[in-house]
Amino acid sequence: SGPSHPLTASGLFACPRLQSSFLGMPPAMQKKNLAALAAGAAAAEVLFDLPVGPRAFLSAVSGPQPAPTPAQPALRGATTSVGAGAGSAAPTAAAAAAGGAAVLASAAAAGAIRTAARREQPRQQQQAARAKAARCVATIDSDLGLKKLEKYVKDRGGSKVLKRVLIANNGMAATKAILSLKQWAYLELGLESVFEFVVMATRDDLDANAEFIRLANTFVEVPSGKNVNNYANVDLICEVAKAQKVDAVWPGWGHASENPDLPKQLKALGITFIGPPSPVMSVLGDKIAANILAQTAGVPSIPWSGDGLTAELTEEGTIPDETFKKGCVATMEEAVACAERIGYPVMVKASEGGGGKGIRMCDSKEEIVANFPQVQNEAPPGSPIFVMQLCKGARHIEVQIVGDEHGNAVALNGRDCSTQRRFQKIFEEGPPTIVPRDTFLEMERAAQRLTQNIGYVGAGTVEYLFNAESKEFYFLELNPRLQVEHPVTEELTRVNLPATQLQVCMGIPLDRIPQIRRFYGRDVDDSSPIDFLEDNYVYPDRHVIAARITAENPDDGF
Repeated sequence: SGPSHPLTASGLFACPRLQSSFLGMPPAMQKKNLAALAAGAAAAEVLFDLPVGPRAFLSAVSGPQPAPTPAQPALRGATTSVGAGAGSAAPTAAAAAAGGAAVLASAAAAGAIRTAARREQPRQQQQAARAKAARCVATIDSDLGLKKLEKYVKDRGGSKVLKRVLIANNGMAATKAILSLKQWAYLELGLESVFEFVVMATRDDLDANAEFIRLANTFVEVPSGKNVNNYANVDLICEVAKAQKVDAVWPGWGHASENPDLPKQLKALGITFIGPPSPVMSVLGDKIAANILAQTAGVPSIPWSGDGLTAELTEEGTIPDETFKKGCVATMEEAVACAERIGYPVMVKASEGGGGKGIRMCDSKEEIVANFPQVQNEAPPGSPIFVMQLCKGARHIEVQIVGDEHGNAVALNGRDCSTQRRFQKIFEEGPPTIVPRDTFLEMERAAQRLTQNIGYVGAGTVEYLFNAESKEFYFLELNPRLQVEHPVTEELTRVNLPATQLQVCMGIPLDRIPQIRRFYGRDVDDSSPIDFLEDNYVYPDRHVIAARITAENPDDGF
């Protein structure tokens, strides 16, 4: 068996009830006593026809039984003799040996007992007993996980506990979130079943036996078809979240992850959105508004249709409409006039485009005339359009940022995503070694100032264009969500980003999160503050490359 199996020494020793008995023993005695308990658990498994762990075993042999079996007294005696029973004296090596012998003797008779029991019990009763035992073990784990999570949040200065989470996504995003949160819970709290996961599943997902469904605790079937019927349907997500009584919703990327209506409606329901607030998402998720804010924060911008515009946010956390419209081009003629002012070549971009859609390079007036309608058609209806000067030979550099509700913002290094095909990233790597460290530090600090100025909460990515010859960088956009390539940052920093998102939403300050403290070379158990705008992290000692497997259909215009 693997080291996490409940019948191995390490699995048994993880049981809190046994730790108090065994922690003070010499290693040799621990080994003997644990061996005796392992044998007892194996006997109980055969006896009750159930895959029981240490807690279920102790309950079975120590608690009252409606119909005692011949093996029960021996099992109870063996448990008491090794110091695991209620009120037992401190165990000795002799008692451990005697207990082990008694347990093994009971195991030898378990086959005959099980056969007799099966003759007396109908199959349906056996199945009901198995299901009841499984529910009991799950309930014990759930209660223990909640207590551990409550203690962790309290010790780290958090304000609320988020245990039941709706994953409003599918495929790789949903699978990654569940695996990351389970891994964090196991490594940090010693129990991977701390969180309860609810997922949405279409009939196609169910027919495919999708991994994320099997990893979840509960699934809710939703309509198939386009994502507006399911994973991008804000009303449906909120309906599921309310019906399932979840504490929080994790949106992932794509689908509804950048729709400001989702956090707005969830807030009205009293459910936490694992991401930035609705007004902040609205203003930062828009490329035009984000550029205006970058200019306001003093971050360099490429010449574009909104040159020189600055703005103070309204009470709702948005850019004033009058200022926003000055950064847009509403017609083809306005696009041509702007291009002639800032100089060709230019990029004509839809603010709500992405993934290579709603963007065209134009080297002349004629190309703008031809490409402008295509940009309009590829973007969501009504998406604002702007014009930006093309930065030739530039690198696409990203800074991973996380902000908390206490006004902190940390930069977790970055990524070089310059290798692209049709404006779609193919390779992502980090650290971005093409950028000198002092220049990259300026990029990180600019990203932190920008997110702090507007009260950003959660994970996001500030994207820049970097000119390797002049060593100049220009703000490109800020994505108010976790990106597909975030595992590059996780490998560089050893910071679990989905878990960090959840901890931030539980009100834990960034400088109290153990993995971030470790990244900065600080003691994880210490509570000394970290000034993220002044203190530097320990620079990564590794290089990570991620490659996307992509596909194009030559029969459909690639």
